[in-house]
Amino acid sequence: MEDISHLKFEINSKLEKEMSNLTLLKDSLKKSNNNTENMLGILTSFETRLRKLEQTIVPVYNETENLRRRQENIEKTMTTLDHVLGYYHIAQEADMMIKDGPELHGLDRYLQQMDKVLEALVYFKKHNQNTVELRDVAGVFEQGKDALQIEFQTLLARHGRPVPAVVIIDCVGVDDDTTATEAEVQMEHLPEKVIEDLSDISRWLITNGNSTDFLKDYIQARSGMLVKSLSGLRDHLKTSSGTSVTMKAPHSPALSSKFSKQKDTPGRKSIKGLGIKSYTKKASTVLLKSPFDPGHRRTGSTSDALKEDSCEVDIDVYITELSALLKLMQSELQLLTQIIPEKYQRTVYDNIVQPGLEVVVTAGETLASFTRKNIGKREFNAVLSIFPVVKHLRSIKPDFDRNLEGCQAPTRAKLASLLSTLGSTGAKGLEEFIDNIRHDPDKSSNMPRDGTVHELTNQTMVFMEQLQDYIETAGAMLLMHGELAASSEAVDDRKSRLKLADYCSKVLSALGLNLSNKSETYSDAFIKPIFMLNNFNYILKSLKRSGLIELVHLWNKDVEMLYKDQIMEQKKSYSQSWSRVMHYIMEINEPMSSQRMMNPEAKLKEKEKQNIKDKFTGFNKELEEIVRTQKTYAIPDVELRAAMKKDNVEYIIPLYRIFLEKYRKMNFTKNLDKYVKYSVEDVQGIIEKKLFDTSA
Repeated sequence: MEDISHLKFEINSKLEKEMSNLTLLKDSLKKSNNNTENMLGILTSFETRLRKLEQTIVPVYNETENLRRRQENIEKTMTTLDHVLGYYHIAQEADMMIKDGPELHGLDRYLQQMDKVLEALVYFKKHNQNTVELRDVAGVFEQGKDALQIEFQTLLARHGRPVPAVVIIDCVGVDDDTTATEAEVQMEHLPEKVIEDLSDISRWLITNGNSTDFLKDYIQARSGMLVKSLSGLRDHLKTSSGTSVTMKAPHSPALSSKFSKQKDTPGRKSIKGLGIKSYTKKASTVLLKSPFDPGHRRTGSTSDALKEDSCEVDIDVYITELSALLKLMQSELQLLTQIIPEKYQRTVYDNIVQPGLEVVVTAGETLASFTRKNIGKREFNAVLSIFPVVKHLRSIKPDFDRNLEGCQAPTRAKLASLLSTLGSTGAKGLEEFIDNIRHDPDKSSNMPRDGTVHELTNQTMVFMEQLQDYIETAGAMLLMHGELAASSEAVDDRKSRLKLADYCSKVLSALGLNLSNKSETYSDAFIKPIFMLNNFNYILKSLKRSGLIELVHLWNKDVEMLYKDQIMEQKKSYSQSWSRVMHYIMEINEPMSSQRMMNPEAKLKEKEKQNIKDKFTGFNKELEEIVRTQKTYAIPDVELRAAMKKDNVEYIIPLYRIFLEKYRKMNFTKNLDKYVKYSVEDVQGIIEKKLFDTSA
């Protein structure tokens, strides 16, 4: 019972406490409501006051803003009016400066004044057309624009100079490790300040003046400078090399190769010093050079057959000119980009380079025409002048193509057309050369009487040796312009080398057949093998000395062996010339009996004595006849001549020694010296000293 009473007491206590708290909360809520009502009253009053203030201030603000806007409009109107009034006076203000030109007042000030005139012109065209002011401003503007064009032309004429020849040569002769940009920087066409002024005028005339007439002046001036630079270089090279304006052609590619030693691989050429030293030499001089001893070269109408015609193209100078044109074109393009706006650059550049291209193309066509003329006259040494040009042009043509990108098709096709013309001319010359060998009109009266190397052989081998420096070039000519022409894409160095190897094989085949036919014109049967021997030996040695044998082996690996076999065959044919001498010492007819030989002291019958006498007499007579005949034979090659004499000694002397020892012991005559005229040593000396020697 006590617990329940205690619990009830605690509950009542808590209830009383909560009732007290509730009473406090109600009091607080009542106070809060009172505060809220008071605050709402204050805010309502504040809002009312703000509304009244706004109704008072906003009209004032609007009025003030209207006044400010009117003030600004007035100021703008005054400013615009002052500016427009300036348009009415600009013609008078600018007239004097426009008449004086840019040079007197400075280009920058002049362009600023022109900008003001342009503004006035635009204003009057838009707002006040058909007025005196518009006509005055338009007149001043046109005068100013004309003055700018004249200034542009004057700057080009006053400061433009042809590039000195020595500078061009330095740029062309840049070493492989020097960049192209470094080379072009040396070629200064105009001062830097002049370039800036020209650029400013150019941009202003195109942008503001809507005029491109000045581009014609630029084209005329720069194309003229390019042509003059080429002309100056040409004159410098010819003067420095001691040559005249009109050179004798053709020129030897062997000498031209000094200009460019490398093979047909495109790349930069190192040609420093070309303006100081001449490398020109006539190909005809090379062809006339004797490959054998003086006195054994056949005499004839060689100089008449290789008569030279005048041609105004110096090969070495022309090759340098091609490289110089490329450098000048690259430099002109660099200058152009600094002056002419991009939109017009390619059109202007196209017109600038055309005269220079025309100069070198015309010279190349002249060379091709001269070569064709000489081919028609069967003077094929002129063809040799084509190869160094084609080789060099092929190597630098990719640079030309890159430089001419964006130009018109006719301009880009000029060098390709020239290369095709030169290539077809060279190919025709090569093919005609084979035909000329096959049908060489040389008659028996022009055959070398001593059986030496025929001049056709000499000229043919020298001609072929010149091709050694132009293997890929000549092969490409034959591939692209032959009977079965191939496209340029199908031509590579391997195919070119193989084609030239085929060509050389055809030349050698035609030459061999021609020589064989020529040898038949000899009335002396034994000079024929000497003639063929000399020619075959010369051909083989020339092939090996020049390295052409390796090229020919690409087409026919048995060529060297075939020539060696022919040489052996001709030696055998020649050895038959000794058959009449050998007839007596080999005792083919009526040999002495072995019994007589065993007893040389035995008395001989008269018939036997006479037989021995006839042998010695016949031997002496035939030996002397051979010496008389064969001392007029010529074997110009020292090694071959020595080998032939050695073969004769080894063939005759052993048999003659046996013959002499056999019969001189026998008592067949009282006057032994009459019949035994030559000892073994005498015969050997005759063979070694008197044969193949016209001075003996």
